[in-house]
Amino acid sequence: VQLQASGGGLVQAGDSLRLSCAASGGTFSNYDMGWFRQAPGKERTFVATIRRSGGGAYYTNSVKGRFTIFRENAKNTVYLQMNDLKLEDTAVYYCAAKTGGRIILSAIQDSRNYDSWGQGTEVTVSS
Repeated sequence: VQLQASGGGLVQAGDSLRLSCAASGGTFSNYDMGWFRQAPGKERTFVATIRRSGGGAYYTNSVKGRFTIFRENAKNTVYLQMNDLKLEDTAVYYCAAKTGGRIILSAIQDSRNYDSWGQGTEVTVSS
């Protein structure tokens, strides 16, 4: 499956932004989908994941209440709605897919459990 992330940009603290990740070449509705981010000079970290059915969504603590992950299986697209952006949200955001089965809950945040990755879209939050 190929993933294409978009929607990044330069925004001010407190603003909102919606990232999109379009999938092609596979059966999108069968995949758990996630968002990760990598800040300058840091490792890639988990942001959010949504189950293939859309029935379960999981977030890293720092974005709970501000970010929402959702998907439109009919459009083969997963989104990350980011509200009340903070300086520390500045990063390159990557979407990822688990194409071979379901990720167990304890492994949701481990990037090694995702087997397809998009190219990343950059989000810069300024004060």
